[in-house]
Amino acid sequence: MTVEKTKPPASRRHWLLAAGGVAVTAGVGIGVWQRVRPKAELEAALDAFWAQQWPTATGEMVALRQYRGGQPLLVNFWATWCPPCVEELPLLDRFARAQNQGTGQAAGQGVRVLGIAADKAASVTRWLQRQPLGYPVVIAETGGVAVTRTLGNSNGGLPFSLLFDAAGQLRQRRIGAFSEEILQRWAAAV
Repeated sequence: MTVEKTKPPASRRHWLLAAGGVAVTAGVGIGVWQRVRPKAELEAALDAFWAQQWPTATGEMVALRQYRGGQPLLVNFWATWCPPCVEELPLLDRFARAQNQGTGQAAGQGVRVLGIAADKAASVTRWLQRQPLGYPVVIAETGGVAVTRTLGNSNGGLPFSLLFDAAGQLRQRRIGAFSEEILQRWAAAV
């Protein structure tokens, strides 16, 4: 016995084709939306980041917007309780001093460095008294990790760094400690 396959009626076929077309169109639309949505979310997170004001170890309030544009900027989120953070700070310090003392570029025209401590103010203050850094450090307390998450650090790991070009546009993001080679590549990229 053979089973004869029949084609669905023409009207049913058209409905199936139309439904398939709608599904494909919706899939493409969702894909585009998924790419646009993270970009819009990142832009909103960056606007919120630049609107922040945090204190230094001396209590002076610093508005982050003063660092936006004009000169490339490396932002490094760190904490005193984070061994890779503490290990990379001397490297970042040497890098910051070299960048702004005219090594390879006009004095003060290199990549600026801004440290953002995601730690308790007392711990950061004690650490900076023992080991001063040649670049500004602001204290975001434990809220600093939450800020990194909005900027693409979904796990909240430290150290977390951002590189902005002279126009204030985000060019790089990094989770983990730097090496000399990576720092030099970042500097060359802006």
